[in-house]
Amino acid sequence: MLEAHVADGVHRVEDAYVNWYIVDDDGRLTIVDAGHPRSWRSLQAALGELGHAPGDIEAVVLTHGHFDHVGFAERARRELRVPVWAPEADRGVVAHPWRYEHERSRIPYLLRHPGFDRAFFAMALAGALFVEGVEHITPYEPGRQLDVPGRPIAIATPGHTHGHCALHLPDRGLLIAGDAVVTHDVYTDSRTPRIVAGAATADSARALASLDALAATAAPIVATGHGPVWRHGAADIAARARAAGPG
Repeated sequence: MLEAHVADGVHRVEDAYVNWYIVDDDGRLTIVDAGHPRSWRSLQAALGELGHAPGDIEAVVLTHGHFDHVGFAERARRELRVPVWAPEADRGVVAHPWRYEHERSRIPYLLRHPGFDRAFFAMALAGALFVEGVEHITPYEPGRQLDVPGRPIAIATPGHTHGHCALHLPDRGLLIAGDAVVTHDVYTDSRTPRIVAGAATADSARALASLDALAATAAPIVATGHGPVWRHGAADIAARARAAGPG
């Protein structure tokens, strides 16, 4: 599903419960996160609908290395010959997207939350079980403005993974939060702002502390890795997620 212009020149694509984004900078494109392997087809469809071609893509930027965000990144690197930028501290998980730290077992969530069953099945159909890792990345550090179309600023938001970064586009009033905060937690099927449940988060206490960095951007619009775009500001979504606590 394509949602065009969630902010100026930024478009959201949702595949099997995960969001990824197309950032347009005068016809030059950055893809932020890469969904699932079969999101490659959604990429081609979205480009066509937006009047672009694959050759317009100049970079893929990952907020973190989990399987549902690495998706087609290696295919884009190999076939389109574009760099895949990823946080230096997430290098290992980007290379092996299913080998990530998490505080809790997934089994209780499967038993208690039927919505997780549906989400995981949809992800599996989208190729999530066979995602390719990316060995050859262009590493970035938080605090840096990335030299890619859109010129996002990397914001340190560790906790979900140890190297997780959000991407701030201040000229567009937008924060792409990745999984630092979500509006739909697929593990609990919660549809309110919160950090991701411990079944997929390395350090929930650290993730809650990172909400301060999101709020500090004062971005009017927050685009998350799961769930609809939040249009009530970064401070508000951070406050609500903090109040919700760990999942």
